Amino acid sequence: MPPSPLPPAATLPPDEARRYLVGQLGLARPAFPPGARGVRALLKALRCIQLDPLDVIGTNADLVAMARVEGLVRGDVYRHLMPGHAFEHFAKERCLLPASAFPYYRERAAQAPWWRLEERLKRVPAAVLDAVHQELEELGPASSKTLTDHGAVMPIDWSGWKGTARATAMALEVLWTRCQVVVCGRAPGGKVYDVPRRALPRHAEASVDMPFERWSLLERVEAAGLLSRASGPHWSILSDVRTSGLPDTLVKEGLLEEVSVPGSPRRYLAPVGFRRRTFPEPDDRMRILGPLDPVLWDRGLVRVAFGFDYVWEVYKPAAQRQWGWYVCPLLHRGALVGRLEARVREDTLHVDNVWREKGVKLDDAALDAALARHATACGVDRVRRPRARVTS
Repeated sequence: MPPSPLPPAATLPPDEARRYLVGQLGLARPAFPPGARGVRALLKALRCIQLDPLDVIGTNADLVAMARVEGLVRGDVYRHLMPGHAFEHFAKERCLLPASAFPYYRERAAQAPWWRLEERLKRVPAAVLDAVHQELEELGPASSKTLTDHGAVMPIDWSGWKGTARATAMALEVLWTRCQVVVCGRAPGGKVYDVPRRALPRHAEASVDMPFERWSLLERVEAAGLLSRASGPHWSILSDVRTSGLPDTLVKEGLLEEVSVPGSPRRYLAPVGFRRRTFPEPDDRMRILGPLDPVLWDRGLVRVAFGFDYVWEVYKPAAQRQWGWYVCPLLHRGALVGRLEARVREDTLHVDNVWREKGVKLDDAALDAALARHATACGVDRVRRPRARVTS
């Protein structure tokens, strides 16, 4: 018997796609309480917050939270979530995930395609893995530098970028991938690890109600709002799921919808009933977005829905950059209206460049207010910024 056809794709005009993404991803107006409660509710709503170690005007996780929750300062994301409310693992690359997701990861050692757990297992003796695990069980929260030194290993090489050469640190990476230990915080010495029964006591032994692939695909669609069916970094650990029959199965079961957006050759997966979801109209607050904010995950969709071309140029050679090293988009009244490059130096938030989108009148008062809020969040008193330039 031939397989049943997929239901016809719903057509979502670009302006409706833009309004839906802004609302679905919590960028219309503050929808969460301020402070710790808001950060915890935000992570639950977003499903994951992508991590990046660069801290120029706050890390990406800081910027994602500050754009949506009031009353935060740099570093509050970790302080409010760990331990007990979140853990780190691979989702859309390395992310903060709500503690409720841990049982699904415990069932499967998910890893990004580039992580190469198998190579780590060849380099770290099983006795070292057992010793590090046992010491952490006995000692409690600790960083790799406070645990016993087990000597050196050959580091993983990513096209010239070297990973750790310390056996203890690599052992923690293996145990972390397997969910035998979790990251439970950050300290000046780096990541702090602990065993799940202490760091995530409510979820360490909880059961799951569906296979990891099925659960994680439904979560990823909610996290993206519209998940392109084409390959790309927005799939990450789910690359094999993308090419399996599971996406079609969930559409046929009525758990996902297939969507087309005029102007894009791609088809997208959306949560079932997404058009019936209601969101408030965007407020007047301008938001500084992190380079890895979920609304920016799919650059092709951003181009179609927002009319905005964005490439994070941090890894490009300086001569090849159009804008700058760490450039953040500006969202205002539901539209991407410009971008800025800034750094914190001494007691000042220095804005090195501001670009406004062609055809957009940038609201200087809204930008000044956004920068003043951000300076306070970064613990500085002053802002210096130039006049906006037009995006070429």
